[in-house]
Amino acid sequence: MKKILAIHTGGTISMSQNEKGEVVPNAENPIAQQETIMEGRVELITDELFNLPSPHVTPVEMLKIKQCINQGEREGIDGVVITHGTDTLEETAYFLDLTLPSTIPVIVTGAMRSSNEVGSDGLYNFQTAIEVAADDASRGNGVMVVMNDEIHTARYVTKTHTTNVATFRTPTFGPIGLVAKGHPIYFQQLIREDICDIDHVVDHVYLLKAYAGMDASLFDALNSDQTAGIVIEGLGAGNLPPVTLPAIQRLLDRNIPLVLVSRCYNGVAEDIYDYQGGGIELRKMGLMLCQGLNGQKARIKLLVGLSAGLRGDRLAEYLSTAVS
Repeated sequence: MKKILAIHTGGTISMSQNEKGEVVPNAENPIAQQETIMEGRVELITDELFNLPSPHVTPVEMLKIKQCINQGEREGIDGVVITHGTDTLEETAYFLDLTLPSTIPVIVTGAMRSSNEVGSDGLYNFQTAIEVAADDASRGNGVMVVMNDEIHTARYVTKTHTTNVATFRTPTFGPIGLVAKGHPIYFQQLIREDICDIDHVVDHVYLLKAYAGMDASLFDALNSDQTAGIVIEGLGAGNLPPVTLPAIQRLLDRNIPLVLVSRCYNGVAEDIYDYQGGGIELRKMGLMLCQGLNGQKARIKLLVGLSAGLRGDRLAEYLSTAVS
């Protein structure tokens, strides 16, 4: 019998719809009461760590989840399932992927419909996630997101629809597996990357999105001693309006790490264009290209790297690619 730790953190999966049709938190998490799922095959250990809508989750809470998993692993658990709100689920999942050793399966799941709505998907996703966490084939795959019978890597999955139950997708690469008849079937293997076993998280790591007509004002607003790092979602393959360059140089002169990704839904950031504000110039200025990650994931990776004490060339090497 496998021993699975279920960590509940809140989100739609734990909420209910009231008489007005509004989705609201419950005093008690209905999913957390499902202790008899897969009775006889899985021993489910429940930890209601907190009950927060996912926009309330910060890297501080992410670190608490990591520490809870570390403790559970020391006590001999075989796998972990985390229930989480979907708005920031991908960020928590990737934070855990960057900071946990890939020794036991860690699965993050959630729901797009609350517990008492017609067609609620929470209990099904929870049970499916437990099945995946309890399967030996799930070991060594890093942190995974399991919803709607699909298995995605924490590194590349993203929320793509505001309300659809099939919201989680992996652009460019697709899911690494499916769940069929309650068992995972894997079709791809993720290339692992270095793990940063951090014990604290830094503050003031920011994310900016480039747009047509962007000027220097947002960059200058972040030009302070408090700013620890900035991720920029550049245009296209990774380009910026030329008027932003003087402000970017001022940030670099402060030794503030600047990371460049693309705001595009598919593809990777590359230094292709050799014009003012193009990726080639930005790289020569000192911006670090982070390939394969979206803006929110690159911010998490920068935050983890800084929290691990990486600076200079070591930080650049850590951030330069999504794989090791």
